[in-house]
Amino acid sequence: MCFRFLAVVLTVVLAACSSPSTSTSTTASSAPAADASAAPAAAPAGDASGDTIKIGVDLPVSGADASIGIPTQNGAVLAIEEANKNGFAGGKFKLQAALLDDAVQGKHDPAAGAQNVKTFIADSDVLGMIGPFNSNVAKSEIPLTNDAGLVQISPSNTSDGLTVGDAAKALRSSHPDVNAYFRVCTNDSNQGGALAQFARKLKYGKAFIIDDNETYGKGLADSFEAHFTKLGGTALGHEHITANQQDFKALLTKIKSLNPDLIFFGGTTSTGGGLIRRQMGDVGLAKVGYMGGDGISDPEFLSTAGSLADGSYFSVAAPDATRLASAKTFVSAYTARFKSPIGGYSASAYSATEVLIAAIAKAIAADGGKVPTRAEVLANVAATKDFASPIGQIGFDKNGDILSPALTLQEVKAGKVVTVDVITLKS
Repeated sequence: MCFRFLAVVLTVVLAACSSPSTSTSTTASSAPAADASAAPAAAPAGDASGDTIKIGVDLPVSGADASIGIPTQNGAVLAIEEANKNGFAGGKFKLQAALLDDAVQGKHDPAAGAQNVKTFIADSDVLGMIGPFNSNVAKSEIPLTNDAGLVQISPSNTSDGLTVGDAAKALRSSHPDVNAYFRVCTNDSNQGGALAQFARKLKYGKAFIIDDNETYGKGLADSFEAHFTKLGGTALGHEHITANQQDFKALLTKIKSLNPDLIFFGGTTSTGGGLIRRQMGDVGLAKVGYMGGDGISDPEFLSTAGSLADGSYFSVAAPDATRLASAKTFVSAYTARFKSPIGGYSASAYSATEVLIAAIAKAIAADGGKVPTRAEVLANVAATKDFASPIGQIGFDKNGDILSPALTLQEVKAGKVVTVDVITLKS
């Protein structure tokens, strides 16, 4: 793939945490953490009952992850509400959102995500799911959805190993020839490469790299480091932080002695991204650049980092919907419904849900108005090509990756998020 930079300057306000409340959605609290390797509860092959068809939505909507998880969930809920309003499947069936939270003690949790998926699988009315948000949660869920043939579409997972290579094959050992997982965002190889190019464009030459040692964070950090050094930058070091770590001053003091002009963080705000930036000011690194991926592209980062958030750069593995003509109607509908600006992945979740709804409707029509099976819905999602959505045309390759991904690069200025560049990725 090649990169095309389009210089744009546009202020984007990330979404506030407004919870969806709707007669067409059912909110359930997160199930307790469980062994992700346990077999899913037995369920029918996919025939829903009655006139209700459910779409599962698994995202982190509590704690530190809520500021990005809730606006993402809102996008999925809006798509379902609009489909019902427009007479989904001729009005014969009603769609319902089955909402589950995969955050435990304020942070996304793979075991909780796996348990949520088991809940969806056990409910024969659930014909597909949206989510999860985080790649390590997806890693725990994909073996379950693969085994059950339940289609899932993520708006935001970026780990390469979820779709390609031996790691992806290992997640699908039950049915190696079946892929039930899809995503409407790009991967970490592209995201890390784009951020490395961005860093070099900004004249950063010496970077120290930190990651949270999770699937997403480590993968993104590794990708950034490889691309950054290939582009002539110097990687001064690479450290992994520990889970729930709160004090980073010793590490930052060590980094200061190396005289970096950039610290790159692979991870999320909930795993330390905001605290690291804030504590950089305590050890004399306030003027050193700070960069990360979409894991810190949330309002919680602005809150946690405080005034030190200014001058930080990050990516969103999706186009900036506020500047897309194709998303104008969506943006207006979202802000009217939830009384808040869209989040970085609101449009992606809405678009992913539209794809799933269209696949269900197509299967209903093919079955003469009967409730389709999960296998029929999965086949229709896999066959998606040139689907018009707010984030552009959506189609999937054989691995479940979106065919035409895009990236947004952003900066924090005076406490506000500003879009600096949009990268269009072309095969």
